[in-house]
Amino acid sequence: MEIVAQNLSKLWGEDTAEPTLAVDSATHHFGSQKFTCLLGPSGCGKSTLLQIIGGLTPSSGGKLEIRDPVSNSVIEPGRESVMVWQSFNLFPWLNVMDNVSFGLKVSGVGKTVRLQKAQDMIDFVGLQGFEFKLPSQLSGGMRQRVSLGRALIMDPAILLMDEPFGALDAQTKIVMQQEVQRLFLETRKTIVFVTHSIEESIMLADEVVVMTARPGRVKEVVPVDLPRPRTTSDITKPAFGKLYEKIYGLIRDEVEKSMDRERQQVGA
Repeated sequence: MEIVAQNLSKLWGEDTAEPTLAVDSATHHFGSQKFTCLLGPSGCGKSTLLQIIGGLTPSSGGKLEIRDPVSNSVIEPGRESVMVWQSFNLFPWLNVMDNVSFGLKVSGVGKTVRLQKAQDMIDFVGLQGFEFKLPSQLSGGMRQRVSLGRALIMDPAILLMDEPFGALDAQTKIVMQQEVQRLFLETRKTIVFVTHSIEESIMLADEVVVMTARPGRVKEVVPVDLPRPRTTSDITKPAFGKLYEKIYGLIRDEVEKSMDRERQQVGA
C-alpha cells in the first residue's frame, strides 16, 4: 500500500484558549513495501502523523490517501494498517497464544483455524515453547514479540510502529532491530516507524524522513541505500558514518530549536 500525505496538519485543542499546532503542511509519499523511519525532536508531531495515517485521529487539514498500487483504489485510513506501540498493550490475564490470536477471535475466526494461525505466528516471531506463558512471565523483548505477532497475524498491508523498542534495554533493542529487519524482508509490509535514534533509523529504514521542531514539517528525506540485512558491524563502516553525520546535521538544529522553545516556556 502507498501512503500519500499532502499538506497534512493537526491542531490539538482547537476549542481551547491555547491550541497546539502539532503538524503543519506535512507532505510525503510513503512507497509501497518500503520501510520509512520518521525522525525528529521530541514533540515534533511524529506520533501524531502516525496516528493520522492509522486512522486513529483525523487531520485538521490537508489530504491523506492510502492507495493500492495494483488496483489504484483508495483505502480508508486504518482499514489496512495495524499499530505497534512502545507500551506492549498485552492483556495481562491472557497467555501468549490467546494474546496473539485475540484479533482473529474478535473477527469471528473459528477456534481451530485461529489457534493454528496463532501457532504459526508464534513460531514466526520465535516464541515457540512460550505459548501458555502470561506476559508477566516474559522478558520485555519477548513481550514485544507477542505484540508483533498479534499485529502481523491480522496480515495488515501497513505496519505502523511508534517507538516500539523505546522501553527495551540496549542489548534487547539490537536483537529486536534484527528481528524487525527479518520480518520486513520476509513479509514486505509497508512500514512507518517512529524513532528518536539516528542509528536505529539508518539500521532499519529505506529512507529517513527528518521532521522539523513543532509544528512538524518534513524537513528532508534521506535515502538509505545500504545493503540488507544490516548488523551492528555496519555501524563502523564509512557509508553508515556518512549517513549518520548527514542526518545529525539535519536534526541538530531542530533539537536546538525545540530546546530553546522549552526554555522560553519555562522562563515565561
